Amino acid sequence: MRDYTVAKTSGILFRQPSPGVAEVRLNRPGKLNALDEEMYGTLTDVFSQMHEDGDVRAVILSAEGRGFCSGSDVGAMLKTDGRAARARLQRRHAAIQAVYRMETPVIAAVQGPVAGIGVALAMACDLIVAAEDTYFQQAHRNVGLVPDGGSVFFLSQRLGVGRAKDLVMTGRRLGVQEASEWGVVNRVVSTQDLAARSLALAEELASAPTYVLGLTKKMFAAASIPSLETVMEIESYAASVARSSRDHREGVTAFKEKRPPRFTGE
Repeated sequence: MRDYTVAKTSGILFRQPSPGVAEVRLNRPGKLNALDEEMYGTLTDVFSQMHEDGDVRAVILSAEGRGFCSGSDVGAMLKTDGRAARARLQRRHAAIQAVYRMETPVIAAVQGPVAGIGVALAMACDLIVAAEDTYFQQAHRNVGLVPDGGSVFFLSQRLGVGRAKDLVMTGRRLGVQEASEWGVVNRVVSTQDLAARSLALAEELASAPTYVLGLTKKMFAAASIPSLETVMEIESYAASVARSSRDHREGVTAFKEKRPPRFTGE
């Protein structure tokens, strides 16, 4: 296995828990692993390198602390102009695509809140093992934005359009039991068993004919119409329009001021 020194950042950890298995761990627990620009870049670099590493036969994507990922860091949303915002969105897309394009199996080991683009990050993986305290939430509407990271693509795939619209339009939390019934998660385990059960599944997949599993993943990707890339192109346009709205500015301001937003539909 290669030397993944690129992952030596405060926000991402990398380790090899057993032969053939790599673990990429979000490590910003004080912010519920909200993703910043450095973390997006590191995720892209690490997964791109693992894609070319024949010693990596299965990957676990996990997180430190009480939550998997609370989404993108909201703090910088109003500090960038249109061009910078588009570049930021492209970096987010690159990270999600790097996970999705892995030919070896990728397991998301999630706990606590899985929110915003964290939902897309988890669903870009092949299988999701969830602790009992896990919940999923798409609350972009609360800051006047559309879902990002290909969330509409992944939600529609795993839930169907009707259920996906329910989550996106209401912003409600999807608890782990309902998520299991809907087919969002593949295993529900205790919080104490999350690491061990995820590793056991990764080791089982790593011992399989991973070349064949990679071909199978390509078949599933080809069966997805429209493609992730197409959905992300539409998302980029919608996101740029939403960012210029008064509702977005009000949503972010209300979030920072810890008050309910007063949306006007503008």
